[in-house]
Amino acid sequence: MKRIFTWGSFVVIIGLVVWGLIAAEKKANREGATLLLPDQIVATDHIRGSETATVTLVEYGDFQCPACAYYHPLIEQLITSNSSTTLRFVFRHFPLTNHANAMPAAQSAEAAGKQGKFWEMYSMIYENQKAWESSTTAKNIFIGYAKELGLDEAKFMADYESDETKNKISNDHRGGLKAGVNSTPTFFVNGKKINNPQSYDEFKKALGL
Repeated sequence: MKRIFTWGSFVVIIGLVVWGLIAAEKKANREGATLLLPDQIVATDHIRGSETATVTLVEYGDFQCPACAYYHPLIEQLITSNSSTTLRFVFRHFPLTNHANAMPAAQSAEAAGKQGKFWEMYSMIYENQKAWESSTTAKNIFIGYAKELGLDEAKFMADYESDETKNKISNDHRGGLKAGVNSTPTFFVNGKKINNPQSYDEFKKALGL
């Protein structure tokens, strides 16, 4: 009888341990689902602000996304209203497959970046989204933007078509998927995903500025 009681107690203890491990794993999975972090910021990222900034805002964006275009001036206002040691902004590509011109737009920004004009092209593309979003000749429109920016057209076109450019965009997209991105824009503040703010003031509050 004593032996049966001992074995019974042992089974109960093992059961409690297993239950505890399962519960802990489920909790970790739940937390991991909400606290997935984007890839570490590296030199090949498009960055505005100091690496020592107290706040780092990472956006996964699609140039053809209307919501991304809506946030563009808000982000610009945040950047100009704060010092580079307070706010660092990182833009990463996340072109959606249902946006036919999102990938060409991303390639154009990357190609302009090869000549030191990424942010200028980035702004032109967003600010003129209505002009090219439904165009069947968007590439020609982007070439026109490159000319306006004074870029070397031959180099621009070579970089636009290069595997390096396409791989950069694909790597951004892949990193976004790994971090749980499934829509645009998606924002991370100091590594933590946030709900999209509805106004400039809400954005400031989300950033703690």
